[in-house]
Amino acid sequence: MRFQDAAKDARAVVYAGIQADPLVARVATLLAEGDAAERLLARAAMNGERTDADVWRRIFPSLFGKGSDPARRARAESVLAASLEVAERGDAARSSYRGAVVEELTARLLARRAGPDSPVRRERRVLFDGVRAEIHPYDVTVESAEKPEVYDCKWGARGINSDVLNQLDDARAHAAEEEIGLRVAIVVFDARRSCELRLDRSSANHDRTGLVALESLDELAERP
Repeated sequence: MRFQDAAKDARAVVYAGIQADPLVARVATLLAEGDAAERLLARAAMNGERTDADVWRRIFPSLFGKGSDPARRARAESVLAASLEVAERGDAARSSYRGAVVEELTARLLARRAGPDSPVRRERRVLFDGVRAEIHPYDVTVESAEKPEVYDCKWGARGINSDVLNQLDDARAHAAEEEIGLRVAIVVFDARRSCELRLDRSSANHDRTGLVALESLDELAERP
């Protein structure tokens, strides 16, 4: 088993520009340090249905109410402002920005426990001898010789589909044939219950595919 950079087609080049936007890094930094309530605020605000900050302050009184901790309120204000910047990118770009944020957040959390011998990388393919390579690259990889990991990142539960699940399970199975324990998982910036309902409806094999949902993102920083 080996890792390889994904081919740079036109879509990848455009998306790389979005990934490099400082806004993506700023939102991911805030969310990496944030708690579950702040991440829920970010998900709601980035959906773009309401761009009035005062509306969100009323919806999340635990973060913005008079009795909330001043330091936490200041941090929540930063999360809200950055999230609304993403929401205001418009329908065409918003989806790509949200996806880039989830990928960057995933990479940052994984990097907290990955050492120099386990580099965290983006947009990588996994190749096996004698097996046709998948065109679709994995969003984030931990390229450890002993415990490699691959992750596909989604903004919402609707992004979970059979193609993604089958590719992850195929990679795990091919790695097992080479006596390599490859951890495969999907990271979804959505409620666990929504993700589980989506998985329950899928006929793809996902019994050994991990799920990291909005409530459990900090698990990425822990040793599997």
